[in-house]
Amino acid sequence: MTVLRSTLDTGSAEYTANRAAMLRKLEELAAEQAKALAGGGPKYVERHHRRGKLLPRERIELLLDPDAPFLELSPLAAWGTDYPVGGSVVTGIGVVEGVECVIIANDPTVRGGASNPWTLKKTFRALDIARENRLPLINLVESSGADLPSQSEIFIPGGRVFRELTRLSAARIPTIALVFGNSTAGGAYVPGMSDHVVMVKERAKVFLGGPPLVKMATGEESDDESLGGAQMHASVSGLADYLAEDELDALRLGRRIVARLNWRKLGPGPTQPPEEPKYDPEELLGLVPADLRVPFDPREVIARIVDGSRFDEFKPRYGTSLVTGWAAIHGYPIGILANAHGVLFSEESQKAAQFIQLANTADTPLLFLQNTTGYMVGAEYEQKGIIKHGAMMINAVSNSRVPHLTIVMGASYGAGNYGMCGRAYDPRFLFTWPSAKSAVMGPAQLAGVLSIIARQAAAAKGQPYDEEADAKMRQMVESQIEQESLALFLSGRLYDDGIIDPRDTRTVLGICLSAIHNGPVEGAGAFGVFRM
Repeated sequence: MTVLRSTLDTGSAEYTANRAAMLRKLEELAAEQAKALAGGGPKYVERHHRRGKLLPRERIELLLDPDAPFLELSPLAAWGTDYPVGGSVVTGIGVVEGVECVIIANDPTVRGGASNPWTLKKTFRALDIARENRLPLINLVESSGADLPSQSEIFIPGGRVFRELTRLSAARIPTIALVFGNSTAGGAYVPGMSDHVVMVKERAKVFLGGPPLVKMATGEESDDESLGGAQMHASVSGLADYLAEDELDALRLGRRIVARLNWRKLGPGPTQPPEEPKYDPEELLGLVPADLRVPFDPREVIARIVDGSRFDEFKPRYGTSLVTGWAAIHGYPIGILANAHGVLFSEESQKAAQFIQLANTADTPLLFLQNTTGYMVGAEYEQKGIIKHGAMMINAVSNSRVPHLTIVMGASYGAGNYGMCGRAYDPRFLFTWPSAKSAVMGPAQLAGVLSIIARQAAAAKGQPYDEEADAKMRQMVESQIEQESLALFLSGRLYDDGIIDPRDTRTVLGICLSAIHNGPVEGAGAFGVFRM
């Protein structure tokens, strides 16, 4: 294999400025993530601890193997909305008894763990990851059910949670529920539809309707324990498979359940020993220009994330604004597509389609490193067939069956987002760097298009054009699109699985590749019709 040779000048003014800009973004990111870590705030966290209960991340830490990593997913869900950052639930991938599992943990310090619309979206994403990658699912349950003021946005779509639990079970993907407190109303179906259920004595309360609702509906007088207490479910209803003495015992029992799953990965393991890159990942901080209109060489990124910085480039002299080639990450073979100069031309599109076909023939996962302004426009390029060639690339991405991973490093505009496997194309995992921006087009371009259309409309009516109003409109539109294209905004709406520090990229990809290989890795047998 060819070892990439870095030409990055870490002593240059440009590198220093880029690094400083990235560090500022990371500080901003840390401040926003702290809001999710804070849960419902000091008052409710203290109250929860005073009751002898653990916080969701504390439960997760004790559930995981000692020193095992936890890849938290969508930590900024609901950012920029009226709901608390984090969506009142913690989700992620961690190792329990040597088995990679998806973990979903309610945060009872946020409105009692009640589910709001963003809780649902975040939970759906975690369930998708469990199903697509064949990962056992562990629910750490303590929720008062639906956040009633937003029930109109929760009730109907929320049924999908139970549907997915039963589908996971049918696919022989184990589902485990550890119930630490309330699991009421619809939430009662989480343990009800799980394969394995642990309830904490004198803490877990699982019922479709609590005593007040039962009183209103039937006139019956009841108490929590007789209606849905852990001991009742363990000895009378049979809903609980195990009765835990306390939270620590519940986590111990959960670990023993996983240990007895006899779990085996169905995908191939690493084909070679992992090897650290030749170049320091710390240098990734200074690679992306603060101005995303300035291109950078993605080979510098590849050299700092792949094993031994080895990369066999495919078609290096053809379609040069897209870099394609073969490498390994933590011993797993990978095909890489990376934007070099932003714009995708016909040659890049055809090159990408061929490369994706080759990866499917070789059953090799694909990594997309995005920094694109989209497909080239203009009469010359239209006449050369940019539409059909772009469609060829998108066709290949759409029908590829090997797992896809996507990292949005910089720009992700227009149909380039689609061709480089954006969220709509269901990559197994998609993460963004703090520098990332994504929209239908750049803010200035979008405002300019609206201005041209308005000018043409005024001219067609024979009316004078208000230049002052035009300037205000352009400023307003540019500001709006700029804000809506930022990584925090996109992550808050779950258009990614999280914003990551560029220095963590190799580690995150390694965790994802290992998780992916819990299931078979098989390429597509057909791609449909390519318009030539």
